[in-house]
Amino acid sequence: MRRLPMLWALLLCALSFPLSAQDRSYTEGPVMEVTAVKIKDGQFDNYMNHLQTQYKRVMDAQKDAGIILGYTIYAADPRRPEDPDLYLTVVYPNMAAFDGLRDRSEAVSSKVTGQNTAQANTAFADRGKMRQILGSQLIRELKLK
Repeated sequence: MRRLPMLWALLLCALSFPLSAQDRSYTEGPVMEVTAVKIKDGQFDNYMNHLQTQYKRVMDAQKDAGIILGYTIYAADPRRPEDPDLYLTVVYPNMAAFDGLRDRSEAVSSKVTGQNTAQANTAFADRGKMRQILGSQLIRELKLK
């Protein structure tokens, strides 16, 4: 007999979860990865040239492949010496887009650049001479209903 009230309580809890989700005043939108970049002294034009050439080709190919929705580069006016000079943003359709992302994006990148994974890793390290990645953050758009 003790099981019956417990089953009713569990059933009531289970049924209340979908109802509470429907009452939200927003829906979850795309996810943006924001990467803060500090350009090393005298390297701004070199780094921008990299972004204009190889980075742009890879990002456009990922967009064409449906991996990303878009990307943008923002200049920043650092308030302190350790603050970023640039923000690189990449927009993904949702959090599920991160499942298997590395395999999908590496396939597109290698096709565009002609580099295998080891060569791409070396090129990434070489760009360390031009810039320092300060960190990345994921942010999600919430769309009001």
